[in-house]
Amino acid sequence: MKCPFCGDDNTRVIDSRPADENEAIRRRRQCDECGKRFTTYEKAETIPLIVIKKDKNRETYDRSKIESGVVRSCHKRPVSARDLSDCIDEIENKIFNLEVKEIESKQIGEIVMDELAKLDQVAYVRFASVYREFKDVNTFMEELKKLLDK
Repeated sequence: MKCPFCGDDNTRVIDSRPADENEAIRRRRQCDECGKRFTTYEKAETIPLIVIKKDKNRETYDRSKIESGVVRSCHKRPVSARDLSDCIDEIENKIFNLEVKEIESKQIGEIVMDELAKLDQVAYVRFASVYREFKDVNTFMEELKKLLDK
């Protein structure tokens, strides 16, 4: 790290502590050349996850969209707020554990459906009916058969 006062690159850390609610590290440094002290902050670089929509447009990942879809699917179902929260956390963990920079919305939808199937079968069918855009009763019945075969 170069000294902002003399430009020498021979500096050392004399104190480190967490900053910004443990999102960064504050470091006090001292220049070995001029003896002056200065502060630096170290923060992890985050690259946002990009979602590729059906129409091939790209947008930044937004957890609230998953939350609203899951909550709507579970409306008036015997699913606790804790179970809802855990389900959404698990969906998000699976998405981020893929360790990709871009993900298709279709893949996110499949992960959501897998988790909803474990949580509540009616919520699963509700989500699937919107996600898969059921056109008629036959496609609805095909999805129900898949669920019953599991």
